Amino acid sequence: MCGIAGIITTPEARDILNRRDASLQAMAAAIAHRGPDGQGGLRREGAAFAHLRLAIIDLTGGDQPLYGPGNAVLVGNGEIYNYRELRAEFPDTTFATNSDCEPPLFLYRRDGLDFVNHLRGMYALALHDPRGERVVLTRDPFGIKPLYYMPTRVGIAFASEPQALIAADWAERAVNPAKAVELLQLQFTTGKDTIFPDIKRLAPGETLLIENGQIAERRYRSCWPAPDPEAASWQTSGEAAVARFDAVFENSVDFHQRADVPYGMFLSGGVDSAAVLAMMARLNPQPVVAFTAGFPETGVHDEREHARAVAHAARAEHIEVPVLEYDFWSHLPKIVAAMDDPVADYAIVPTWFLAREAAKSVKVILSGEGGDELFAGYGRYRAAVRPWPFRKAMRAKGVLDGLGVLRDGGAAWRQGIAAAEKAVREAGIKGLQAQQALDCLDWLPNDLLTKLDRCLMAHGVEGRVPFLDVEVARFAQSLPESMRVHGKLGKYVVRRWLEKHLPQSKPFSKKRGFTVPVAEWIALEAKHLGPLVAAQAGVAEICDPEAVRRVFASLSGGKPDKRAGFAAWNLLFYALWHRRHIENAAAEGGVFDVLAAR
Repeated sequence: MCGIAGIITTPEARDILNRRDASLQAMAAAIAHRGPDGQGGLRREGAAFAHLRLAIIDLTGGDQPLYGPGNAVLVGNGEIYNYRELRAEFPDTTFATNSDCEPPLFLYRRDGLDFVNHLRGMYALALHDPRGERVVLTRDPFGIKPLYYMPTRVGIAFASEPQALIAADWAERAVNPAKAVELLQLQFTTGKDTIFPDIKRLAPGETLLIENGQIAERRYRSCWPAPDPEAASWQTSGEAAVARFDAVFENSVDFHQRADVPYGMFLSGGVDSAAVLAMMARLNPQPVVAFTAGFPETGVHDEREHARAVAHAARAEHIEVPVLEYDFWSHLPKIVAAMDDPVADYAIVPTWFLAREAAKSVKVILSGEGGDELFAGYGRYRAAVRPWPFRKAMRAKGVLDGLGVLRDGGAAWRQGIAAAEKAVREAGIKGLQAQQALDCLDWLPNDLLTKLDRCLMAHGVEGRVPFLDVEVARFAQSLPESMRVHGKLGKYVVRRWLEKHLPQSKPFSKKRGFTVPVAEWIALEAKHLGPLVAAQAGVAEICDPEAVRRVFASLSGGKPDKRAGFAAWNLLFYALWHRRHIENAAAEGGVFDVLAAR
């Protein structure tokens, strides 16, 4: 896990590159939090790379850039978990390091752009090949690791975070209004276009070939690999499917534990993290370190008691992280500052505090993200595949719909979701898997994984997600729908496995859902907070300030309305985000300090 940045120039602009050292330095400085353990760089004809290192594997020898056959060179962010197996494919090669990112250079020499098809892991890589002056940018098929790029007057610039491109003056501090509305309605933004007009995301699984500073080719690697060729041996038997999951998941968790530093995991009250803990407990002779967030003195369900019992049953060392109202108001500007690609998912709050606590004792965290998407855990999947007329479209209604808040109250905010729906239809994906594929296109990479990446990297901690593994996905897509959803329960195979291996997790109990008491906390300050949010320049550009004030006023007194609470949280997040990332205001002080400062 690291940070990468670079500039790739056209032949006509190479003299400009030689004068742009400050741009590369500015990009590196903006993402220095991603690599506290060292910095490296590369300058060649037509290309310059920067690398900020978080040392996880080969602590003393794995500094980047890494060099390979034909004088190719690579900088990377992430982990290639099958690096040992890849090394074995080159028995006559003497590798210069024990780094997990060195084998891709030899794969590229052997297979060209198809080298990515052999990688099992999470990654965003930049590879320079002096033959033909090529640069390859590539991202893992789930989009676990981020990578952004943009055209410039001299060629193409790229970085692990948009704020690096802004810090180097490649991109302006400006907002695409349509994307801002999409963010307020969905809590994340879809597709390749970010909220910044000039900056694009490399899509999950996308590979760009850049020649002479211009994009020459695009390729895509799906997160849904070919089905399990041995599926016929277990598809017709629940017990056989559970046994197959056991083998596949053990292999994935084992791979995700490959590290030369201490690691732990995030434990919630849900099925996915309990499964990760159960398998880690099997594979580790020492107690697993498990971190759980809770919200004492609030009205939401506190998961710590259940997590405590699960951790005790798994012999884990359990560390509880209480998140209080004071913590919310005093730290929220710093949390939002980490979300340069904005995600208004309220889970950023506990994730940030969990990462801060984890950084005191570990450098790697395993987490349960992806279990719902691969094994059909969400209730909305079941609602979307009901027989007509009981079927419900996913994300048909935005958070602010019907509140009169947005100046443009139309349905244009749903264009990104509609484009993903069309892509799934054209790919011939149907039924339950179509709903899962929709989430894997946008919700998973642009919300859940962005949240995990930014919150952990803000504290120099690497996040790993063993459910999002090519072999786990191969198994999951081979499951019949009846083994994903059984009655009103999703993740049926995972639940049956947990019932056998960690029954204390109560895998068949009713799902409570994960809630953060942001509405409750906002309601306590709504009278003073509403006018402040409504007066923010970024909010006023796309919202009716009087309607914004009404939303907050409706929360004052009594039990907060759930829908108004969501709306108020989205508006507060966007107000703080705009102050930091567009107006360039400091994130110092609490919420009221930042919003009131001028």
